[in-house]
Amino acid sequence: MEEKQLPRSSHKLSLTSRKSAIITGVNDVLSFDANEILLETEQGILMIRGDELHVNRLTLEKGEVDIDGRVDSLTYSDGGYSKSGESFFGRLFK
Repeated sequence: MEEKQLPRSSHKLSLTSRKSAIITGVNDVLSFDANEILLETEQGILMIRGDELHVNRLTLEKGEVDIDGRVDSLTYSDGGYSKSGESFFGRLFK
């Protein structure tokens, strides 16, 4: 028997000139620094890597995040992050 997946809430990512991003459908900010931001979104974990990254606006009630800086990569994962432990990507890139 095939499992039916429940529809997820809306998630949208708008990136302009690799310098600013507006992201909706964000459940939590897992970690951030000037080179990497980890977000828990409705579509999985989103890792944003770059340089001089800044979280300009964070509204978790609405699930919105605005980010500025140079974006080098955006990577999604369906999980693998534990707040108490090391991230999946941290183990992967050792």
